[in-house]
Amino acid sequence: MFRGSMVAIVTPMRADGGLDFAALARLVEFHIENGTDAIIAVGTTGESATLDFEEHIRVVRQVVELVKRRIPVIAGTGANSTSEALHLTQRSMEAGADACLLVTPYYNKPTQEGLFRHYQMIAKTVPIPQILYNVPGRTACDLKPETVERLADIPNIIGIKEASTLERIQELVQRCGDRLDVFSGDDGIAAEAMLSGAKGVISVTANAAPRAMHELSVAALAGDRAQTQAINDRLAELHKALFVESNPIPVKWAVGQLGLIPPGIRLPLTPLSEVFYPTVRAALQQAGAI
Repeated sequence: MFRGSMVAIVTPMRADGGLDFAALARLVEFHIENGTDAIIAVGTTGESATLDFEEHIRVVRQVVELVKRRIPVIAGTGANSTSEALHLTQRSMEAGADACLLVTPYYNKPTQEGLFRHYQMIAKTVPIPQILYNVPGRTACDLKPETVERLADIPNIIGIKEASTLERIQELVQRCGDRLDVFSGDDGIAAEAMLSGAKGVISVTANAAPRAMHELSVAALAGDRAQTQAINDRLAELHKALFVESNPIPVKWAVGQLGLIPPGIRLPLTPLSEVFYPTVRAALQQAGAI
């Protein structure tokens, strides 16, 4: 259903932390002009943790209106409370999103049965295509492959964003890739993941280098290892540089360097430390982004 380079788009903010919808419009056009295959609104990179419910849905609705069905829009609707995730998923469906991306419930460390019931309840309650999202490095919660296999039998659970290891992605492709699509949630392993059967990447790097990430995805999905490697070699330092501090701190600074957004970011996140400016700028230059 969804393929290629799918950007986990930043949420533009003014210096005072207010949402900047004019900058959001510029970002959406930038991505469509540069081949981005889908936009994920208000995911982790979109600072979902610092937006209130109404802001969250307003950003989703605005992205849907700006995109005008030219590419898919996927709303980040995960929460560590099942009722909150249900609310966000329902509201995002009503706002016109094509699908929802639901991170595992963070902090409270549910069991595998709890994870199964969480996702089962949301999928059965809200009839929109849903993508699971496993990122144990941020959530202290790991959605195991055997649980993903159980969830793959639910018709509107159509994919998983896996942000752990290449080996886990390859295992998921082997175990349930015939029933749901597997997406890389880590730009650094995305090339090899797609060459191994993943259907795309939900990308941080695509915020700053959308054309290159789209071209990498096209090559990898076609099985062209040489072309994939050549593109990925140019992007390798950017993949790393965008995590010199917690995401989305470096990527918001990087997109600001492209002149697309102002420098706003919300506490407890802070602007990129000046010591990292040369690192991120050099990676942008190597990737051909500036």
